[in-house]
Amino acid sequence: MTENNRFVYTPDPWSGLQKFTDARIGLGRCGSSLPLKQRLEFKLAQARARDAVHQPANLEEIAVQLNKRAYSSLQLGSSVRDREEYLRRPDKGRCLSGESQKILEVQKKGYDLSIVICDGLSAPAIHQSASGVAGGLLDLFRKTPLTVAPTSLVKNGRVAIGDEIGSALGAQMTVVLIGERPGLSSPNSLGAYLTYGPKPGTTDEARNCVSNIRPGGMAVEEAVRKISYLIEKALQQRQTGIELKDTMAEDYLPMAGLLDS
Repeated sequence: MTENNRFVYTPDPWSGLQKFTDARIGLGRCGSSLPLKQRLEFKLAQARARDAVHQPANLEEIAVQLNKRAYSSLQLGSSVRDREEYLRRPDKGRCLSGESQKILEVQKKGYDLSIVICDGLSAPAIHQSASGVAGGLLDLFRKTPLTVAPTSLVKNGRVAIGDEIGSALGAQMTVVLIGERPGLSSPNSLGAYLTYGPKPGTTDEARNCVSNIRPGGMAVEEAVRKISYLIEKALQQRQTGIELKDTMAEDYLPMAGLLDS
């Protein structure tokens, strides 16, 4: 509607639902367009999403944080030359560089688990959540008979690079923590991808994923609990992916089954 030939803000009847979701609903309108405030907020969200993709992740700081908890790590990289090639060539982000392959060749072999942290498509996800999730899992594993490889920190890596790392280290299972593709309401989401029997060429139906780990999404503590459950089930069933269902009980205690064994 107009008032003195000027467009005025018309509230949306669904605006009350905004308190239940970060999704852009009930934004109202000004004439046939978005109101100025909502349009500026949309552009800000776009800018944050772009920045999340292009901002370099500080994997060295993750190594420091893990070291403070007495956990070792390996600094690795994919086969891409730079960030621009990483975005253009996803295939190269799935393979280790020659230098990183040599680093893994001299490592001890034969582990139950290997944790891999890749910057992926969101540096903020790595900075905010990766060390908390990895550290929480490692704290749990320390209390069990499970053997765990040094945490691999991979620059410009994709999910599938965990298959090459897990195979090179002789790990039964990999957990890849990676920055997910930013959304307009969540530029800082961390994903966890679990693969039993990792080897190059593994496809996505053989993995389980825990997504939306971030402030405002799944909390780090709950993510650690959920991932622990899936690891425990995967090791029991010797498989991940479409055959491994999430039936976690509300009172599930992480790694309790392994502690009792």
